[in-house]
Amino acid sequence: MTVEPAGSAPSLSVPAPRATAETPAAVASPAVPVVHPAPPGGRAAWAAWSIGVSVYVLAVIHRTSLGVAGLDAAERFGIGASALSTFSILQVLVYAAMQVPVGLLVDRFGPRRVLLLGVLLLSTGQLAFAFSSSFAPALASRAVLGCGDAMTFISVLRIAARWFPAAKNPFVAQLTGLAGMGGNLVTTVVLAQALHNEGWTPTFTAIALLGVAVFALVALFLKNGPAVAVRPVDPPAVRPKVRRQVLDCWREPGTRLGLWVHFTTQFPGNAFGLLWGMPYLVEARGMSRGEAGGLLTLLVLSNMSFGFLFGRLLSRSARARMPIVLTVIITTGLGWALVLAWPGGHPPMWLLVGIILVMGSNGPASLVGLDYARTRNPAERLGTASGIVNMGGFIGTMITLFGIGVLLDALSPAGAEAHSATAFRWAFCWQYVPLAVGTAMILRLRRRVVASGA
Repeated sequence: MTVEPAGSAPSLSVPAPRATAETPAAVASPAVPVVHPAPPGGRAAWAAWSIGVSVYVLAVIHRTSLGVAGLDAAERFGIGASALSTFSILQVLVYAAMQVPVGLLVDRFGPRRVLLLGVLLLSTGQLAFAFSSSFAPALASRAVLGCGDAMTFISVLRIAARWFPAAKNPFVAQLTGLAGMGGNLVTTVVLAQALHNEGWTPTFTAIALLGVAVFALVALFLKNGPAVAVRPVDPPAVRPKVRRQVLDCWREPGTRLGLWVHFTTQFPGNAFGLLWGMPYLVEARGMSRGEAGGLLTLLVLSNMSFGFLFGRLLSRSARARMPIVLTVIITTGLGWALVLAWPGGHPPMWLLVGIILVMGSNGPASLVGLDYARTRNPAERLGTASGIVNMGGFIGTMITLFGIGVLLDALSPAGAEAHSATAFRWAFCWQYVPLAVGTAMILRLRRRVVASGA
């Protein structure tokens, strides 16, 4: 297996062999650190990225599978809204908690090894979920799945950083998110229909077995970076300790700004797509599952469109970052205010379509946070910095999922089979709590980043 260079470790002095993708610079010259030439880009870079992103697409299919199976899960396990939200909350909690450890693993061992481990955990978790018939085993399986999911996105970003020139990275990051939405599209179109036709166990087993092909693809063809010659530099760099690596990332204002950008922009669309969108559209708006699935598909298509648009804007100028972020936050807040204030809690179809299109911008805007971290941290701690930032949106999602679930149960009569439009209306107001906190932190840290020369 290959090892990602992340600074050299002191060892016996030996002649430095030529570094390749299979004998990387971190181990090529233990006594003398190295500097990599600029990434080449080109067809080889796109091929490496495509292999890496196939794992991310698989992870998104696993992650969003509960979004179209929420009502089935509630019936299968005999649980209410609060317990149902626990599935997604635990999965997201594990994902968020793993981001810094995963970033450290990527910096130290390289993305290829981390991706292989991620595929194993994803498949194991989903297979256990397929055969679970009670709440506790199913909950444990979602935790394993969340752990595997956590290992994918940061690894793909690190592959992109090693294969593509720096100016190309914002666009490639948005393309990565766009490709992930392709996995979401598979969930809303294919998985929803498969659940209806084939049932719970065959459907989730089939998804788990997709990991076999993806694992083979990564193991056989993916390289951490291009095979290039390297030159020694002076003075020698020493691999920092884990604690220092994390602290150095956190002290950088750009990392913290990136975290809060990710936190504030991602969670509305995430909470709707991961869990509460289908129950809201079916129970509060009286749609069929097919109609609701169609609107969730629109959310995915909107996300892909905004991902391409934002990627083009960011590749042309870094000055577009904050205007994109603030525009998405304001538009999302105003859109939900109009939906929730609509008389009777039954907004018309054109307004539902509108808010779903707006929420499609949430995921692509959250990737701007990763760009802040990338441009303000050196390459040897890029994985750690990305992990810190990537926690943000999933912490916000977890807070939102839990708050909505608790409020739905509190606002619904005991033993009610469905939640009313009024209950959903007030429960969704909870979104404004993390939205307000996150916006305030963005505005505060933005001034610090500007003052420090970003």
